[in-house]
Parts: sequence; structure tokens; C-alpha cells
Amino acid sequence: MNSVLRSALLALTAAFTFSALTAAPVAAQTTKLKLVLNWKYQGPQGMFFIADDKGYFKEEGLEVTLDQGNGSGAAVPLVANGTYDVGFGDINALIELAAKKPEDAPIAVYVMFNQPPFTVAVKADSPIKAPKDFEGKTLGGAANDGALKLFPAFCKLTKIDCTKVNVTNMQPNLREQMLMQGQVDGVFGFVNTIRFSAKLMGVEDGQLRYINYGDYGMDLYSNAIIVSKKLVKENPKAVAGLIRAINRGLIDSLKDLDASVAAVAKREPLIKVPVEKERFIATLKDEMNHPEIAKIGLGNVDPARLKKSIDILVEANNLPRTPTVEEIFTPAFIPDAKDLPKKLF
Repeated sequence: MNSVLRSALLALTAAFTFSALTAAPVAAQTTKLKLVLNWKYQGPQGMFFIADDKGYFKEEGLEVTLDQGNGSGAAVPLVANGTYDVGFGDINALIELAAKKPEDAPIAVYVMFNQPPFTVAVKADSPIKAPKDFEGKTLGGAANDGALKLFPAFCKLTKIDCTKVNVTNMQPNLREQMLMQGQVDGVFGFVNTIRFSAKLMGVEDGQLRYINYGDYGMDLYSNAIIVSKKLVKENPKAVAGLIRAINRGLIDSLKDLDASVAAVAKREPLIKVPVEKERFIATLKDEMNHPEIAKIGLGNVDPARLKKSIDILVEANNLPRTPTVEEIFTPAFIPDAKDLPKKLF
């Protein structure tokens, strides 16, 4: 199965790489795409809305619907089952799906978050100081939360007994509230999602601490633009156009953070713009600014690093097979290196 699948993917990529990247956009016929985001509308998603508002999708012959999501992990199966054509989701959830059901798995085409944002947040005065302290405690998270899904792998890497940790599911909008009220000892999530959701509740930075997965050897990629293999096969020009448009939106967002957050506020008027701008800046610094982008550009991956990530997840989660790098990510639709962001600040 491995060799057959890999050969098919390589052939598919080779067949469409040149035409998809070099052909001029064709506007004669509009292609409608449904894209599910990682979470509710927030500041760090501005590049998608900038691409829409400035007509970048339209220039590529695309009409893109941008829906709110329910977690980075949730976006992957929604693309896999055909509910959405595209998702902004966790590449680690994609790796797990590709290991278990390679025939169903979509593929990543542009990696946005190149640093691991996964964490367990605790109150500042919590006795939890290190992963070992999770044993005997109760941790909570949304069922599709990326950090929760990776927790078994984190347990294995840090040599703690997951069976001694009580894990409970909760609604995403109750996470920070339940933590601050002492209903759980810690919560799973992305650092800046928790930090700024708590800030909107009046919780200051000094009231929380974070046990970050990346500090304990989980050097993983995270959120990426993920597309169905059906779309890659049937309309590679649409995929290439989508990525060009999003990349242009990101470049514009980096040039004007205020305009980027304003584009989000246009869709969700109830957001607190100053907080969302701060969230966007923190996301750029903490989740998108890996040193490798100076060389390969934001959106691309280091194959050796991705291979290591795959190996970590396969071993830690006892997955049935090891997907190849080519199954998880294709560079076929990445814009020219000169057009990729290589410096965020």
C-alpha cells in the first residue's frame, strides 16, 4: 500500500506542478470552494479575509466561503469527508489520519504555523510545575483540540503515565472559565488562544503559566492549508490560485496589522480589536516565526524536520504505519521562493 500510494502521489504532484504554478489565472469560469478555519473568527485569521476583500480570490477565478471552525484538529476530518474542500487545520491530525486511513487523508499545501503552539495552561499558583505533576490531576480540553490529541505523544516523550491523568472534555467557550474557577487543574490548547481568551475575561498574563510541548522536545509543525486529494486531482489550478491569493493576503496583513484585524472585525463586529491585534502579533512571534523561514520562506517545510515530526507521532501513538513526507505535504503549489514571506518583523 505504501509504495502504491506514494507513487500515485508523486505522479499526481509531478503532473500538475508546472502547469499549476506557471499558468496565468483563468477567470472565465468561477470555482467555488468551501474553507473551514481553525477556530472562531479572530485576529490571526486576517490574511484570509484580506485576500477576499482585495479580490485576490476573484482574480484567481475563485469564490471562497470562509467558515468558522471548532478546533484545528476538527478541520482535517471535515476536508477528508468532503464537507469542505479546504481546511486551516493541524498537520499532526493529518499525519494521524494518513497513518490510519491513507486513502481518505487530504494533503497539506501551505504550512502557516511552523512552531508548536500546543500547551497545557495552569493557574500561576498551581502546584503543577512540570509534566510529571499532571499525574493525579484533572486536565480539560475540547474534544478536537490539537494539544489534547497530541497528549498521549507528549506523555510518552516526557515519560509520564497518561493513565494517572484524568482528562475531561469541555465546550471550547468554557475552557478558561473552568480553569479560573478551579473546576480543572489545567486546560489543553494553543498558547495564544488560551492567553487572549482569558484576557477577554479579565485574566492578566501573570495569572497563568504554560507547560509548552515544544519545551519538551515536540518540535512540530502545526496549522496548515489542507486540501482534498480530489481537488488536487480535478482542479490543481484552483489549488495553486488559492495559495497564491492567501499568500498575498498574508503579505498584506504583515504590512498593515490594523487593516488585517479590521477585516476580521468586518465579519465579527463584537471582537475587541486591540486584543485581537495583540493576539495576531503574539501568533506571528510564537507560532509563525521559526528561523527556517529566512531560508525556505513561510508556507514551505523542511522535509527532514517534517519527517522527524512524523516519526515522533507514529512512535508515541503506536500508529499502524509511517506516512511519507510526500503523503503529508506537497510543495507543488507553493509560490516562488521570492514571493514567500521570509521575515515577519
